[in-house]
Amino acid sequence: MDLTYTEEEQEFRARLRAWLAKVLPELPARPSPDDWPGRRAHDAGWQRRLYDAGYAGLHWPVDAGGRGATPTQHLIYLEETERAGAPYVGANFVGLLHAGPTIAAEGTAEQRARWLPPVLRGDEVWCQGFSEPDAGSDLASLRTRAVRDGDEYVITGSKIWTSHAEVSDWCELLVRTDPQAPKHRGISWLAMPMDAPGVTIRPLRTLAGSTEFAEMFLDEVRVPVANRVGAENDGWRVTMVTLSFERGTAFVGEVVACRRTLGELARTAKANGRWDDPALRRRLGRLYGEFGALWRLTQWNVSESERSGGVPGIGGSVFKLAYSHARQELYDTAAEVLGAQSLSLDEEWTLDRLSSLSYTIAAGTSQIQQNIVAERILGLPKGR
Repeated sequence: MDLTYTEEEQEFRARLRAWLAKVLPELPARPSPDDWPGRRAHDAGWQRRLYDAGYAGLHWPVDAGGRGATPTQHLIYLEETERAGAPYVGANFVGLLHAGPTIAAEGTAEQRARWLPPVLRGDEVWCQGFSEPDAGSDLASLRTRAVRDGDEYVITGSKIWTSHAEVSDWCELLVRTDPQAPKHRGISWLAMPMDAPGVTIRPLRTLAGSTEFAEMFLDEVRVPVANRVGAENDGWRVTMVTLSFERGTAFVGEVVACRRTLGELARTAKANGRWDDPALRRRLGRLYGEFGALWRLTQWNVSESERSGGVPGIGGSVFKLAYSHARQELYDTAAEVLGAQSLSLDEEWTLDRLSSLSYTIAAGTSQIQQNIVAERILGLPKGR
């Protein structure tokens, strides 16, 4: 990637900055963390503003409803929205960052026309039905069954850690359609309506007290065969596309946010006297270097994604592995800077630190990412 900016890119940045300066003061206050319907409405409202202004799906292909922006324009957009304190994707992160891009890459023309515009407008929210109680890191061991009955699948099973299931309209769902096939070859990727009869949601309370995750129970839920993305039993390949988006580009905005957080930590340390500790200054400096390197890796990954038809490559696993641990160290350092203040659940810093604990598990554990890096990038033999 050319790290200098053209005149056209600088003009794009200026227009975006002007638009953000105009619309952000007009936004309503964000609802309380426990008000998920309110948060969905808030996030959908922001998404609609982006859509109306032409910024929704900025980097998506034009035939998928996006603007077909260059990787550099996409990164400028992420930098400027984060620096301006604009809302992130929020409750519909699955639709915008996982399911939508997967359908854009793998769906039929009819599927793209049905599902992508509502995602970009903020009209419909998606959740992810991948993990199961006995199939988390070993995702291919999933047991949720889908039995073909004419033009429908009849689905029975359960899912766990289903993000925002309680406010979702659709679920990207992995099911086993051939129990006799090898475990990686008998899986299909379906779009399931969340209001279908037989779907039961049970919220799960996290360490921070929030309920953005849920268990989902499926009792003979009927889903049209037309809702299958990709061929029957080819769902593992489609899933790898989904996971490449989840690991390769879904955390991009968060890297910018972490760099901003580092600046806030440095200012706080100078104000409360912690800056006098040379060990803390070295730690902050090293983190600054790490997140700077992660941003350069992000630029490379986004460029590689563009060259490969929009689907991120296995470099996303390198990013996910490094980012997860750097984020945890960032908020451990924040606790060191803030002292007793970091123990209060009323502080956003505390909630962010508790959330960071899940990053080495969510979107593929660090152990799984290490295996991917070892086998697919370094060419090492598989462990016995």
